[in-house]
Amino acid sequence: MPRQDKFTIGALLVAAFVMILNETIMNVALSPLMDEFAVSEPTVQWLTTAFMLTLAVVIPTTGYIIQRFSLRTVFTVAMALFILGTALCAIAPGFSFLVAGRVVQAAGTAIMLPLLMTTVLTLVPLERRGVVMGNIAIVISVAPATGPALSGFILWVADWRWMFLTILPIAVVALLLGRPRLSTQAGTAGKRLSIPSLLLAVPGFGGIVYGISQIGGGHGAADVEDPDAALGGPEVDLVAIGVLITGVVCLTAFALLQVRLQKSDTALLNLKPFTYTQYTRALVMMLLMMIALFGALIILPLFLQQVRGLDTLQTGLIMLPGGLLMALMAPIVGRLYDRVGPRPLVVPGALILVVSLFLMSLLSPTTAIGLVLALHLLLSGGLALLFTPAFTTAMNPLPAPLYSHGSALLNTLQQLAAAIGTAALVAVMGIGAAAAAADGLAAEAAAVEGFRTAFRTAAGLSLITLLLSFTLRATKAEGSEAVSAPEPARH
Repeated sequence: MPRQDKFTIGALLVAAFVMILNETIMNVALSPLMDEFAVSEPTVQWLTTAFMLTLAVVIPTTGYIIQRFSLRTVFTVAMALFILGTALCAIAPGFSFLVAGRVVQAAGTAIMLPLLMTTVLTLVPLERRGVVMGNIAIVISVAPATGPALSGFILWVADWRWMFLTILPIAVVALLLGRPRLSTQAGTAGKRLSIPSLLLAVPGFGGIVYGISQIGGGHGAADVEDPDAALGGPEVDLVAIGVLITGVVCLTAFALLQVRLQKSDTALLNLKPFTYTQYTRALVMMLLMMIALFGALIILPLFLQQVRGLDTLQTGLIMLPGGLLMALMAPIVGRLYDRVGPRPLVVPGALILVVSLFLMSLLSPTTAIGLVLALHLLLSGGLALLFTPAFTTAMNPLPAPLYSHGSALLNTLQQLAAAIGTAALVAVMGIGAAAAAADGLAAEAAAVEGFRTAFRTAAGLSLITLLLSFTLRATKAEGSEAVSAPEPARH
């Protein structure tokens, strides 16, 4: 690769790492923030869910943005939004203001992810993609895994606002160093933005996540003193279900509209990549993996703090080795993928994922901290074996004209899965705890049962990942002849 291309990818990787690190930096801080702002678990987890939901809503528009403007302009806007959102979070006077700052941060992050993906697919030759995708896997999987450790250390020595004050100068430096290295070549006017698609996407994605997060009455595992309150009243449940149904209807209408618009090449989110079997299978695997990853990243810290009584620093230190392990394994797994393909890596990875989540469902108030650390390392190792192969297998079969569409679809659904996974597992945790309290268990025992229910649910979903892992195989990108064909060849 030319040196300038390496600099370009490097600048995007550094910027994206800082942005996605911020995605989970709040996880360890959730319990302190619950006390400071007097909010419940499902409410405080919107600091993470709102971030990921914004990604899912904004990412579909990035194909239009990248096509219309130069690489340098898009990078500058993305970093400026992220810096503004970080500053807003640092000075937030209340919880709603803090959530708003997180949404602005996410808007910048949403632009950066497809920008990184499309640039890599364009510049990197096929035989080297495994290695480079390994570096991208560090950004996508390791950065959020490192967030809890960083925030745990910061909360140990300073106020929670320093989580943002620490990131702010790093983001500014990334902007100043990365901007001069990026191309100023102007984009083209391209297709017009589909406003009806946007109007359906926002309530579609938002309604699904909000509805799932509120099922269970908006109470978490800690709210088990009053079983009726924890289970929620019928009115609250009906509202949540109504919002969820509305979201499903809007998202269905959105998908049908994209199918119609893509015939005239005006779709906001082109669905043609789904005609490639390996893309679809690998994508489904990645969605289930994101549910497992982000579910564990929010459920496990809550367990360590609420059940085991650990402080934020101790929680962060326990989560840190898993993130470091994924960082070390990602480039190695990428090189192995270039040699052996996906199946020898994803099958053992998926098996490790199922086993580790099932073992986490057996955690108790007396479980040794060393064993909790070992289980998190096991989970991290399984995810490291899965991310790069699934990621590369999904994108490799696509012809060049579908790079931006494939990456936008992947990133949109991946972030939606992470948001749904976070909201759903917190809701499952609350429902499990409330059911246990209704059966007469003490508050602490009911809370533990809530955590166990959440981990069992994640383990059950991961069984689908294991089944799909046997179906993945390496495929080559299609050449120019595939571009002109009326229908893409299926793999």
